[in-house]
Amino acid sequence: MTAALAAAFAAVPAVGGTAPDFELPNQYGEPVRLSSFRGQNVVLVFYPFAFSGICTGELCEIRDNLAVFEDANAVVLAVSVDSKFSLRAYAAQEGYGFDLLADFWPHGSVASTYGVFDAESGMARRGTFIIDAAGIIRFSVVNPRGQARDFEGYRSALAGLGRA
Repeated sequence: MTAALAAAFAAVPAVGGTAPDFELPNQYGEPVRLSSFRGQNVVLVFYPFAFSGICTGELCEIRDNLAVFEDANAVVLAVSVDSKFSLRAYAAQEGYGFDLLADFWPHGSVASTYGVFDAESGMARRGTFIIDAAGIIRFSVVNPRGQARDFEGYRSALAGLGRA
């Protein structure tokens, strides 16, 4: 592992710590603030780019299994470095019923806060943070480039939270 990569992984917020708050525009340009979801569980999903193969497969799996998240009183917030305009077209094409957040400018600032921004490629890595109703990170995983997340990981982590 390179020193830069090791430093990036070291910056990933720890499980058991408070999730860093942020505000980003969704695909419609509406501001979405993480702390506004207190009292509800949040699944924060960072992904590299809209319209890319693995990302689309992962988000479609979430779309097709949204009841898993709803049953756990969890909202899904998917974050990429794309613009809100790209995200609006992507959400419309794929029928996503959850917010896609644009970490476009300053480029990747929220992904950086969560330790998943890859400055060399200008994209977010596949990082997932499950945050409980009190704003505490209860689960996190960062997958290597090109490796999709395992959906069963969501199920297991959400089952451990219970309903808020």
